[in-house]
Amino acid sequence: MSYAVIKTGGKQYKVKSGEILKIEKLPETKMDTKIEFNEVLAYGDNKLIEIGNPIIKGAKVEANLIKNSKNRTILIFKKRRRQNSRRKNGHRQEYSLIRVEKIFSKDGKVLSEAEKISKPIKKESLKKEVIK
Repeated sequence: MSYAVIKTGGKQYKVKSGEILKIEKLPETKMDTKIEFNEVLAYGDNKLIEIGNPIIKGAKVEANLIKNSKNRTILIFKKRRRQNSRRKNGHRQEYSLIRVEKIFSKDGKVLSEAEKISKPIKKESLKKEVIK
């Protein structure tokens, strides 16, 4: 099973093909947009590991944007005792949900590819096929 370590949003993620990740919000707004991560710090599998200095030139990871959304609210409550001073705030961090499709090596060879997602078939159409 191949993996890659990518850098995005000031953080590093170890990703595998077919994996769904929650990362810092990306500027793309349309669903099912292809995204390329060119800052690959390392990639490998059980036998071979390639480490960059600091990144591997030519290596990339392709992913699909599933959705952009916000996390649940985190409450920030500050109180100064005996001063009758309170402040209550909330924060919702924005994130992007992505699905990793392909991992490419530095020479452009596909190291690993995610399986295609098959759409569920409705039961009604199955019944019609069985009757015929």
